[in-house]
Amino acid sequence: MSKLSPNAHGLTTYSLDDVTIDDEPSFRHVGLYADLKKILRLQSYRFRVLPPAMARWDHAVFLGLTFWGEADGDVLVDRDVPADVLTHIAWHRLAAQALTPGGTKPSADALFFGEAIASAFDVYLVGRLLHHAPESSFLATQVPAMAESADAAGLSEDDFAALLETIAADPEQAFEDLRELLFDAATSLLACSGVDAALAILAKLDAHRFGALLHRYELSNWLLYARAYASDALQPDADVRALDRLLRDEKVALDWLTTAWVVPALK
Repeated sequence: MSKLSPNAHGLTTYSLDDVTIDDEPSFRHVGLYADLKKILRLQSYRFRVLPPAMARWDHAVFLGLTFWGEADGDVLVDRDVPADVLTHIAWHRLAAQALTPGGTKPSADALFFGEAIASAFDVYLVGRLLHHAPESSFLATQVPAMAESADAAGLSEDDFAALLETIAADPEQAFEDLRELLFDAATSLLACSGVDAALAILAKLDAHRFGALLHRYELSNWLLYARAYASDALQPDADVRALDRLLRDEKVALDWLTTAWVVPALK
């Protein structure tokens, strides 16, 4: 086991081969899952595990949400890692490598772009697993969380069920639609000077296909993190905006990301 001694904060790091990946059989038919997992192995990615005395789920969630832009490993309660978490981590790393080469300080747009891809990929996975692995523990957590957000937004159970079916019918399009929504929401809300302006933007976003799911994605955390850590937080990043437009013009945006980011990383 390639375990390292605990650091000054009591965290211990483990390699991908030292953790147990939960629910992995449900993802075997998703080719991108295997590729993204392989990228983490090739890049010697390491997870940080809380010390036993501090091994609480709420601690891990707090640290993850507060310090999500760090390059170091995700914080875990123990050495069990849900399979979908691997894909989220891998997309974050690929985005950082593409948009902030050399470890430069990311722009707010770059942070939002990477997080939008990683978060939207969860919906792609929901679409791929709904009819292929309905007993997946990933679906057992994701779908109720999505349903709760949809219900809070006023979406009926029948409408939510219909929305799930559209996701299953075309997971690739669901990915891109949600990616666009999250990027548009984050970039627009970041520039708001107050509640009235933000409410006007939220009103427009409500009409989006996935508008009822918007608050599922902790956007307030994205905005606060970007304001605190991004370089020139309120300055648009022309390169990222151009890449965003490119993806919108692609027939299958996920195919472009696979060719441009995933395949080179596998080499």
